[in-house]
Amino acid sequence: MGTNRVVFAVAVVVALGAAAWYLLKPAAPPVPAPVAKVAPAPAPAPEPPAHFPAPEAKDETTPPTPLPALDESDGTLLAALAGILGREAAGRFLVPERLVRNIVVTVDNLPRKTFAMRLSPLKPVGGLLATTGKEASLAIAPENAARYAPWVALLEKVDAARLVAVYARAYPLFQQAYVELGYPDGHFNTRLVQVIDHLLAAPEPAAPLRLVVPHVLAEYADPALEAESAGRKVLFRMGNANAAKVKSKLAELRAALVRAP
Repeated sequence: MGTNRVVFAVAVVVALGAAAWYLLKPAAPPVPAPVAKVAPAPAPAPEPPAHFPAPEAKDETTPPTPLPALDESDGTLLAALAGILGREAAGRFLVPERLVRNIVVTVDNLPRKTFAMRLSPLKPVGGLLATTGKEASLAIAPENAARYAPWVALLEKVDAARLVAVYARAYPLFQQAYVELGYPDGHFNTRLVQVIDHLLAAPEPAAPLRLVVPHVLAEYADPALEAESAGRKVLFRMGNANAAKVKSKLAELRAALVRAP
């Protein structure tokens, strides 16, 4: 008997045996139909993080002015910023070396616990943290806000549209610096908007802001405030009035950064 016939015979025997068992088995009480179980709805897929394309650059020169190399761009960018801030203010507030790289690394670090002041594109505010009281009553003094007043006043005067236009024109340099920072698939403009959103969502703690000095440096007595990011802590230190003005300008910049071309 060939293989196919053997397989067929075995199949017939199995089928007949199954039929005989079904026909000859004793009757069993009816089994209630199982209740249909509704499968839980699948969890919605997480939304991909928002991507914010870089604003459209406009270069009205003919032929278009080429951008300098990243490591040779300080003079060009400083001159462009001086045209917006004023030459005196640019010299007073900006660190003229490694401008693009320092802007990129500082922006990227603001939502983190710390950022390196030595890499800041801005010169230090100057002066010491003004405090009042001691021990349990130690707090940031109201006059500490005055240290930030010149910076905030300058920021309020900035034309957001002009600043974003300079940024858009130089964007390939910012993107290159961001990739070299360790984000080969990242987009600096997306990160910039995310950081602005992070700062805009900073809480407004009630004054006075209590401090403790567990070691050498003062910390916020409130653990929730102490756990906040480095960028938000800067807003806390400058006081709510200054922080509100900074947030207002950040909102302007954000609108200009994400506006459709």
